[in-house]
Amino acid sequence: MFQFIKKLFGGKREPEHLRRGRLGEVAAKRHLKSAGLKFLVANFKTKDSEIDHVFRDDDCLVFVKVKARTKCGWTRPAAAVDQRKRSLLSKAAREYVRQLRDPNVKFRFGIVDVLLVDGEVNEVRHIPNVFPLTKANRHA
Repeated sequence: MFQFIKKLFGGKREPEHLRRGRLGEVAAKRHLKSAGLKFLVANFKTKDSEIDHVFRDDDCLVFVKVKARTKCGWTRPAAAVDQRKRSLLSKAAREYVRQLRDPNVKFRFGIVDVLLVDGEVNEVRHIPNVFPLTKANRHA
């Protein structure tokens, strides 16, 4: 009972990486909506992967990966989206399109990287058309 009450009243802090991720996703959504994209869904999950946000830009779906980091180091957060992560995102996008039952729908991939300073959003950058659909994994 004590643990329940402690958790209910803030006895346990959210892990920092989850807090950064949540801040990044909120900032990315706000940024893309202000750019005129229509928000469709957040955190579309498949067995192996997740799409952080799905937007519509006219007649094109935009699958978005959000990366948030504190402002330090030499690389941008988007650099963390390596070939493995691109492949997983492509696989999740295929599943999303399959569920739509419209194989002719246009789509593209984007990354939004969010820089945080002192726990607050400092900069948001959208990188559109960041990579093409990767080939399906033949062993999966």
